[in-house]
Amino acid sequence: MRRRLGPAASGWLGRVLLYVLLTQLAIFLIRPVLTYRALDLGAGDREVGLLVVAFALVPAAIAIPLGRLSDRRRPAIVVQGGAVLLVVGSLLLYLASNLTGLALATVVLGSGAVAGLVGAQAVIARLAPDAGLDRDFGLLTAAASVGQMIGPPLAGLLLSADADRSTTTGRAFLVGGALLCVALLVCWRLGDGAGRTAAATAPDGKATAAAPGALGILRLPGVRGGIVASLTLLTAVDLLIAYLPVIGEERGISPGVVGLLLSVRAAASVLSRLLIPPMLRRWGRTRLLWASTLGTGVLLGLLPLAAPIWLLALLLAVAGFLLGIGQPLTMSLVVQAVPAASRGAALSIRIMGNRLGQVVLPAGIAVATGVFGAASAFVLVGGLLVMSAVGVPRQAGGTGGTGG
Repeated sequence: MRRRLGPAASGWLGRVLLYVLLTQLAIFLIRPVLTYRALDLGAGDREVGLLVVAFALVPAAIAIPLGRLSDRRRPAIVVQGGAVLLVVGSLLLYLASNLTGLALATVVLGSGAVAGLVGAQAVIARLAPDAGLDRDFGLLTAAASVGQMIGPPLAGLLLSADADRSTTTGRAFLVGGALLCVALLVCWRLGDGAGRTAAATAPDGKATAAAPGALGILRLPGVRGGIVASLTLLTAVDLLIAYLPVIGEERGISPGVVGLLLSVRAAASVLSRLLIPPMLRRWGRTRLLWASTLGTGVLLGLLPLAAPIWLLALLLAVAGFLLGIGQPLTMSLVVQAVPAASRGAALSIRIMGNRLGQVVLPAGIAVATGVFGAASAFVLVGGLLVMSAVGVPRQAGGTGGTGG
């Protein structure tokens, strides 16, 4: 059993939260701008969908090795490597002059994003007490949502500063890169403190010897249910980021307003994540997961029908609240379903499932949008969420409850 962390060790959580806030702010600034840059370079709905795939394809292959690395060594190393890749990816986006270069830069950016997520989640899984996992993962995802809330309107502001969009998109990439440089500085000192604390509080060699492989982890009760819920919810967020600018272009909605709409979704997610502890006590993890997936699916399916901007904002706010619930609960669900020595690997499998979902689902949806238009993306992902919600109670039932 791990010891509770004292005040001297508790600073690691603040650094992790600040790192996640800065990186998510930068990524959610960069990715809507990436869509506009792609449109300027001649991309259509299908190419926009394939850029979503590029952001997830390579990370899906490296997630499990990164998780194993975080279990064997210090998760902070994985966080720092991710920060370096994010800085490089933002620079490559600034330099890209065609869709191929844009796609390659997106792969680097996505690899850095997944490394940072694996490392940050593994730090919390290793250092937080079991009774505080839902709370700390809620804070982690709330910090992410704050960054996601600030990033899109900042992107809209930068894009609206000049009539020449090639200039404004380049400027936005540079601002995102500067934020990522700050994030790199924040996490650079994480290694020593987190490493010493992890060594002092980690399980002994017995747990390490008994660590199951990837297939063994997937067979454990609750793991598959958490992964299915997680990947569908995350894909919904990605498609919102990628296709809401396209819908905005079609309806004559300015980039600034689109950025504000995306920030409404993120703000609602922050609120729901801060309210996770009382909601868990009232309804339990399984019911909250079910409500998150089913409710989000219905609302996203209705999104293309929302003509007035105020109705679009309302639907995005409610969908954002429900979207915010699922991710932290699937993290703690997966972590508590596996031995302590495999927590980083289990979280990386969850992230790999997320990324595979981000590859397979948007690839199919990109084909559909090429035929039926961007609105079909929301209808299709909404239907997938509704279908996945049917399996949540049965698959996650063994690990439901308050999570405390």
